[in-house]
Amino acid sequence: MTSTRTLIATVCALAMLCVAGLAPLALAQSAPSAPPVKVTPSDAKNHVGVLAIVCGKIVDAQIGDPGVAGFGKPVTFDIDEPRANPVFYFVTFGEKPGGMEEAQQAIDAYKGKQVCVTGKINKGSGAVPFIFAVDHAQIKSQAGK
Repeated sequence: MTSTRTLIATVCALAMLCVAGLAPLALAQSAPSAPPVKVTPSDAKNHVGVLAIVCGKIVDAQIGDPGVAGFGKPVTFDIDEPRANPVFYFVTFGEKPGGMEEAQQAIDAYKGKQVCVTGKINKGSGAVPFIFAVDHAQIKSQAGK
């Protein structure tokens, strides 16, 4: 299950990177979008395809393999519930392209903390919703929590 989820997260990462190059053109031609809605991790499954802010506590994190050229290794963060029964997760990368050290730095920055992640909610493996957060600006630690 773990390797399947990691593989799916990596494939999603590659697909998003391919689409990312066309995003500025698409966004320039579309109407202004609505602001993101605030959604709980457990309710995210009911908001797939929606731009949202999901807040909760990082309870588990895993480094994926292989890395993605120019970004490094993907890191999956489970919010509120760990891997055995996850309700929501997000995928990001280390602060700079690289390997295990940069991915571990991302884990050290967020694990055990309350965070809010902003982005489009996608359906992951086993129907678990997730946000793909390539830009660390999409992830905000909650002060004092």
